[in-house]
Amino acid sequence: MKLYLDPGHGGQDPGAQGNGLNEKDITLDIALKLRKILQDEYENVEVKMSRTSDTTKSLNQRTTEANSWHADFYLAIHINSAGSSAQGYEDFIYSGLSDSSKTAQYQRTIHNEVMKVNELRDRGSKKANFHVLRESTMPAILTENGFITNGHDAGLMKQSSWQQKVARGHANGLAKIFNLKKKPTPAPAPTPQDPNQGTLYKVIAGSFKSRENAEEQITLLHNKGFEAFVITTTISGDRWYRVQAGAFSNRANAEDRLAELKKAGFTDTFLITTE
Repeated sequence: MKLYLDPGHGGQDPGAQGNGLNEKDITLDIALKLRKILQDEYENVEVKMSRTSDTTKSLNQRTTEANSWHADFYLAIHINSAGSSAQGYEDFIYSGLSDSSKTAQYQRTIHNEVMKVNELRDRGSKKANFHVLRESTMPAILTENGFITNGHDAGLMKQSSWQQKVARGHANGLAKIFNLKKKPTPAPAPTPQDPNQGTLYKVIAGSFKSRENAEEQITLLHNKGFEAFVITTTISGDRWYRVQAGAFSNRANAEDRLAELKKAGFTDTFLITTE
């Protein structure tokens, strides 16, 4: 399944504003969390995002990119605004589509799954003549995840845990629509001994100055069945983000993990030793 994921607005276009929040920031946070869920947990999923940072991109650029990539589905993530009393969740498909269309069926599935987790009032499934819905050549849905101008909804938007729930709801809907298959659960990394009890050999699968690059490396490792996480260190006054893929009290076991990583294509690996 090829998903074109479009966090609304960005860069010079902040989108809706209210309660100290910008729509462009909330939509990007939700979209990045959604991408991570899909890539970490499901097989045969490709995600292309219209933006992965605070950059400006026109509506025409977004739909042209999705169409050229031949995406299977276009999902636009947005936040609503109106008077302070308006609140809740709603989603849209193109106004020219019938209620029996495949896109309308997809809309109902995503709507139901998002409403299970988002703690928002249900404003229903709707239709509109929005550019991204009209000009995309694949099924397309735009979700409006609460009102930034409403105190209740904006209070939720400020919570990373709520953003994660919304991302999870969208992921659950996509999994149902496309019958996505879960990845096998990777075996847990061996539990290291207390480093105070002796030498500990940590397996490092890359060291980066950018945390985003380190997170991308973790996704690649997860896709290959390796557990990993980021540790930070300071070298000559600069902060580095290291990706740790195991820790062992036995050097031979650590070297075995190094060999496994290199066989899987992770060549920038090394050991660090702590006492």
